[in-house]
Order: sequence, then structure tokens, then C-alpha cells
Amino acid sequence: QLQLVESGGGLVHPGGSLRLSCAASGMFFRLYHMGWYRRAPGKQRDLVAVVYNNGSTDYADSVKGRFTISRDNAKKLVTLQMNSLKSEDTAVYYCNGERLGSDYWGQGTQITVSS
Repeated sequence: QLQLVESGGGLVHPGGSLRLSCAASGMFFRLYHMGWYRRAPGKQRDLVAVVYNNGSTDYADSVKGRFTISRDNAKKLVTLQMNSLKSEDTAVYYCNGERLGSDYWGQGTQITVSS
């Protein structure tokens, strides 16, 4: 199993930056695909970015060029650097770990982009 704890959420002005962190505990972290999802008010939870266990990454079109996902297997840490934030990035952000069809989720952290 994997336990995930997010941190780094908050309120930011449009155009600003935030960095989310996801600290994992459990075995075989390096084997998990790790991702960030978000759920905006009234919408479904959508994938934002993923870093696969081989280090490759993928992003939602809406965040390409603005967000960067990375992982540190030694520290069992996943980060999401978010730049040029927009109001439409406002959502609860969730860290996810997936392996062999099993999904694990953090509790979520709120990001609000507002002037």
C-alpha cells in the first residue's frame, strides 16, 4: 500500500506560482506511476500531470508549458511546480499513486487562484 500526503496549497494571484508536494510512505514507491489530479467546483476529477515509474511525463493540454511534475524516488516525493497560474486552475489537487491497477489517493489540497 501507499500513503500519500499533499502540501503546498493556498491562495495565489493570477500569474503567480505555487509548488505542491506529495510525500509518500510505503514500499516500492519507485514502481508506482505518480500523478496529480484536480477537481474544480462542480466538475469531475481530471488528470493534471503524471510521472511514470520510468521517469517519463505527461500533461493535460491545459497545463502544458506551465506545470512541471517531478519525482525523487530516494525521498519518496512527488512535486508539481505550477507557474503562470490562472483562475481556471482553481481546484482541489490530489496526489495519486497507481500500480498494477491499484490506486492510492491523498486527502487533497486546495488551490485558489484569485485577485
